[in-house]
Amino acid sequence: MNLVLLGPPGAGKGTQANLICEKYNLSHLSTGDLLRAEITNKSEVGVKAKKIIDEGKLVSNDIIINVIKSYFNHNKNSNGYLLDGFPRNTEQAKLLDNLMLELEDKISCVIQLDVEEKYLKDRVLYRGKQEGRSDDNEETLLKRLDTYFNETMPLIKYYDEAKLIKKVSGVGEIMHINQSINSIIDQL
Repeated sequence: MNLVLLGPPGAGKGTQANLICEKYNLSHLSTGDLLRAEITNKSEVGVKAKKIIDEGKLVSNDIIINVIKSYFNHNKNSNGYLLDGFPRNTEQAKLLDNLMLELEDKISCVIQLDVEEKYLKDRVLYRGKQEGRSDDNEETLLKRLDTYFNETMPLIKYYDEAKLIKKVSGVGEIMHINQSINSIIDQL
């Protein structure tokens, strides 16, 4: 089983991804975590990625697809994957489709965490204080939201046309949101 988790910055993707992966024994592929590890290691990819992320922009498809291919190659015995933060646009979705075909696999479902913009600012600023993430500030959030609505929203249409999208409200108690997600996964 391979899932994609979509939602704007601050929607709770990381929290829900951890709960889903634990329950269903999936490998959590968070492009944000993978990129932050590259940044921490000050790899060539990490240095490039940090500059881009700090500007509130998305990392290029070339950089991210190479990081994902590497992850898949190092986790071949996985029970399945939960992709968190990738794809972010239709071009990336097509790259992922091609990669899954190459692996003789497919995406089972795309879960969209739906959160109104008014909740996102408080969540992201709180996370920035708790985790010390340089990209969790108001200016960067506004750029990331603009990017999300302009680039990621067409992706939702792409997956909806493929009959893969399932929408879940990302507002409320964490476990209630998780139960809504689990009921979708249990029907796959």
